[in-house]
Amino acid sequence: MADIAKKSAFDEFGFRETVELLLKEIQQLYTEDGIPWVIGYSGGKDSTAVLSLVWVALQRLDPAKLTKDVHVISTDTLVENPIVAGWVSNSLEQMKEAAIKAGLPIIPHRLTPEVKDTFWVNLIGRGYPSPRPKFRWCTERLKIKPSNKFIKDMVRANGEAILVLGTRKAESTSRAARMVKMEEGRVRDRLSPNGSLPNSLVFSPVEDWTNDDVWLFLMQVANPWDFDNRNLLAMYRGASADNECPLVVDTSTPSCGDSRFGCWVCTMVEEDKSMQAMIQNDQEKAWMTPLLKLRNELDVPNDREIRDFRRMSGRVQLFGTSVVPGPYTQQARADWLRKLLRAQIESRNNAPEDLKNIELITLEELREIRRTWVVDKHEIEDLLPRIYFEETGSEFPDDTNYFVINRQSEEILKEVCGDDSLHYEMVRNLMATSRTLARQAKRKNLMKSLEDEIKRSYYEGKEDALELARTKATMLGQPADWIVEDAETEADEESVVEVSVNPRGVSK
Repeated sequence: MADIAKKSAFDEFGFRETVELLLKEIQQLYTEDGIPWVIGYSGGKDSTAVLSLVWVALQRLDPAKLTKDVHVISTDTLVENPIVAGWVSNSLEQMKEAAIKAGLPIIPHRLTPEVKDTFWVNLIGRGYPSPRPKFRWCTERLKIKPSNKFIKDMVRANGEAILVLGTRKAESTSRAARMVKMEEGRVRDRLSPNGSLPNSLVFSPVEDWTNDDVWLFLMQVANPWDFDNRNLLAMYRGASADNECPLVVDTSTPSCGDSRFGCWVCTMVEEDKSMQAMIQNDQEKAWMTPLLKLRNELDVPNDREIRDFRRMSGRVQLFGTSVVPGPYTQQARADWLRKLLRAQIESRNNAPEDLKNIELITLEELREIRRTWVVDKHEIEDLLPRIYFEETGSEFPDDTNYFVINRQSEEILKEVCGDDSLHYEMVRNLMATSRTLARQAKRKNLMKSLEDEIKRSYYEGKEDALELARTKATMLGQPADWIVEDAETEADEESVVEVSVNPRGVSK
């Protein structure tokens, strides 16, 4: 695989001839049928090169042959590196204007996840722990679902779609292997079936290019929507720890092609090297320091102390004889919200003029988090408006009338329950559940709902819950001495014992 990465795609015919042949191939594929194209655009070097190739190819066609649309989709996860997100947003705007001016059927789209799927709604709202290899809940919700929905809608409307992607074999050994396998199923030259999306084909124009081939093309061919590729190069260079980004390299020379931009909250990598490098290389980007700090706080090796001992269902799960931790506690979620709002305020105070209003979390997300806390989790203290006011100095702009308890009633209830937080939680949740069901015409689930809330909190504490769970495991024949000290969030389902407890003892 190393040979693939080293060999330039321009070796055989030279740079100009290779590009010309590729442009003719794009024109031929475009004019062969009426199937619409969908180009995946991230604003990075590979997708920029692919879109530039398609743009130039269409520009050279007779206008009468421009008979089908080319949709450019860019998915904004809402937690992208702010520098990159700004770059992509501006690029899409300029792209739209340039395409209209040139008379090209190129239509840019900025896609975002549904509010229920966003990073902060899941982490702060539902309490999902920061993503880990065994619980990578983010990619599907933030990136795959928005783009797949667009593509499926396109297929539904047109019968088929052709995806034009900037994937390259030189990116990694695993990527190369997947692309070689896709080639085996090609139905036409250069068009491979998409295994995850029926009736869609994949075209990868630069699949055999190296990192340096991509940069050579971007530096030699002017960006057709008038976005200076030298600024793109500078962005990659600024994201490299050594501040270097050579175009011609040998095996000992680092390439800025290895820079990776992504979500600033990403805990799937050990550290955010690109953001660290940006801050290190450019004092004007030091305003992103609060983001980096918050990201590092999310990436703690052991967060059991801030997570519930129950899963979201209220059940206790064992891996071996250790409790598998559940979602973040109410206090932890409130703390994450405070830290996020503080990071947003500090960033705005120090950011350049064009980023003074940067949103680390949107108002729509805050409203959904509030709804999740009060309605789904029965946290009728309604903490979000308080936290928002305390951190920002402004009233929370949402007048939704939820059932909540006032501060005085809350304090009285806590005083009655004393140090028994589970007792307080049970009474609070029973109040919320009975109030909700009282408003419904049919209340057939009232007793079951109340019983579920009692089961959820019928423990003297974490140790009591653990002891009951171990008793259940022993009853099921689980070896008593099989203890896993550091069970992962999402253990192997076959190794998990679920336990729920009611006032009469252990039950199913």
